[in-house]
Amino acid sequence: MIYEFKLPDLGEGITEGEVVKWRVKPGDSVLEHQVVVEVETDKAIVEVPSPKKGKVAALSVAEGDTAKVGQTLLSIEIEGEAGGADVKKQKSFSVVGSIPEDEELSASPKARALAKKSGIDIGGVKGTGPGGTITEKDVAAVKGALSAEKAAQEPLKEAPDKFGEVERVPIKGVRKSITKKLLTSQRMAAFVTGMDDADVTELWDLRAREQKNAKAKGVHLTFLPFFMKAVQHALALHPMLNGSVDEAREEIIVKKYYNIGVAVDTPDGLMVSVIKDVNKKTIIDLALELQELSKKARERKITLEELKGSTFTISNYGSFGGVYATPIINYPDIAILGTGRIRERPWVKDAGIVIRKILPLSLTFDHRVVDGSEAAAFLTRVIQYLEDPAMIFIESA
Repeated sequence: MIYEFKLPDLGEGITEGEVVKWRVKPGDSVLEHQVVVEVETDKAIVEVPSPKKGKVAALSVAEGDTAKVGQTLLSIEIEGEAGGADVKKQKSFSVVGSIPEDEELSASPKARALAKKSGIDIGGVKGTGPGGTITEKDVAAVKGALSAEKAAQEPLKEAPDKFGEVERVPIKGVRKSITKKLLTSQRMAAFVTGMDDADVTELWDLRAREQKNAKAKGVHLTFLPFFMKAVQHALALHPMLNGSVDEAREEIIVKKYYNIGVAVDTPDGLMVSVIKDVNKKTIIDLALELQELSKKARERKITLEELKGSTFTISNYGSFGGVYATPIINYPDIAILGTGRIRERPWVKDAGIVIRKILPLSLTFDHRVVDGSEAAAFLTRVIQYLEDPAMIFIESA
């Protein structure tokens, strides 16, 4: 008996995923719960296990193609059940349609040979010969269609327009997910960005002193854990920035927990890993978790759970040399804080001009929920924590 394994519901409203890598091929034996395919969806790569034990009869989706939830991924011949002729009667899918279950599959030897050589499931080819027989020409047509589809998804070089040579790069994978999310955010929120500076000289010195101790614990201590704790404490005083909007019920959801999303640059695009319960963790705890999640994101081993549930987001573009920006809210969050490059600048302190370490800050917020005065007060509070880092430790639980 043939079992058609369809892309399951992966939760979080996901409707499709791109097949990144097959772990099996036709003819392979698979065990129940054995990972058979890697599917990229919503920035994460999900390992999808087989629900059945048996032998792979055919793969229905090529690597690089997108499958919808409920679409057949592969066909499995169940061990101990009838195969052979029964396999031929199964309904098969391909780029050219399907074969009714009650039709007996018939193909010429040349057609079967070409299909095997080309890695094409013969059951998914519609026959145009006498009595519906599958001919070599039918298989060649499917082969050509698959080749054209693959070529359409690859960058096209030497494709000039009237001004000169261009290259076409498909919007897929992480970039496709980013595109959808950013457009949703821009459409759903009323953006305003406020900017300010923080004198982080004391924080700079504190981090420099503690780096050796952190390194002894296997932790690379960056400024981000301090930014996160400053934000968490400021959110406790300005809770309207820590939530989301229920559009359907026209309600503001003020969240009583603090999950900070941190934008991580990867070779495939920007991902936002989420550190849960920031209020319950120390600076070292946060640094270690950030280190681990960033590594997993860059290696594409991060899970969907680790990308979900943020209540506020930080984008540290300063690590790439940026100064000020207008960061886009990580929808459905209400606000995002952008942190720029720390630079030495002349600064007025104690009635004199001195050189200090200055951090540029940019806060983008949803003006539907937060007024400018509230956003400014929040940013001012964040600056107070960063300029006097002892406050972070004094007020931490």
